[in-house]
Amino acid sequence: MKTTLFIISIANPILIGIYKNGILTETIEKEGKTSDILPHIVNQILEKQTIDEIIYVNGPGSYMSIKIAYIFLKTLSITLDVPFLAISGFDTNGNSPIKALGQKYFFLDINSEIKMRSLELNEIINNFVLPEEINYELCFADTLPNYQLPAVY
Repeated sequence: MKTTLFIISIANPILIGIYKNGILTETIEKEGKTSDILPHIVNQILEKQTIDEIIYVNGPGSYMSIKIAYIFLKTLSITLDVPFLAISGFDTNGNSPIKALGQKYFFLDINSEIKMRSLELNEIINNFVLPEEINYELCFADTLPNYQLPAVY
């Protein structure tokens, strides 16, 4: 049975899903900094079971969280010799705007390009959600962080 670790750490709370053959079997939700939470939770999971694959949300979102998650999970995938995949944050929140800097948010425009702007009146922001089943068509092998850093002004 293939066990997959699925991590959404670009916003609070951090969500970690454990999947058996692509089906969500356990959810862990924790408030706090990725640097404090992620290693502790993953260590607890590894004490109980073997991980066969890692998927994480590579952005856009919190720059520091993305960087920490990437370095930690890439190192873990190399150490455990398991596949490491990424998925866009928009695929885990129903294409809703994602918090960027200050009052700005990332959003997908009509061409599916990531842009940054302020929220419009009555615009809805969805929470991030672990999928009930992994859709591998949304995952990609290029796991580098999608920082989407704005120009300095």
